[in-house]
Amino acid sequence: MTLQIGDSIPHFSLVDQEGRIRSMKECKGKVLVLFFYPKDNTPGCITEVCGFRDKYELFKFLGAEVWGVNNATAASHLRFSEQNKLPFALLCDEGNKLRNQFGVPKTLGVLDGRVTYIIDSKGIIRHIFNDFLNAPQHVTEALRILEEIR
Repeated sequence: MTLQIGDSIPHFSLVDQEGRIRSMKECKGKVLVLFFYPKDNTPGCITEVCGFRDKYELFKFLGAEVWGVNNATAASHLRFSEQNKLPFALLCDEGNKLRNQFGVPKTLGVLDGRVTYIIDSKGIIRHIFNDFLNAPQHVTEALRILEEIR
């Protein structure tokens, strides 16, 4: 099943790069920008996470939390986070369970997709942006939607 705008997100608890368990409860009334990206340390993914990093203070100002998700280990995420000086959590989605619950599509049937969800403080999906090739646009689109719902 693929989640759509207006759907409630599934409950989840995932470990981040520092071994901390993250869940929607932690967002406490904030909007969550949850972006699924294919793989640590690849050019498109570096561009995407660094875009979120560079605008992170603006996301916070707009009342949002930012979390990245893929199936890498905490050790891989920690190296990736440290190399790119990321101020936000990277969640370890072992076995792609959360990716599958959201219904994030594969690209060309084999590559993990790149999809960003804007989730309101009640856990309702307000916007979905799916574009595998245009990694920087995920940041731009997320900011545009946050401005609209503010």
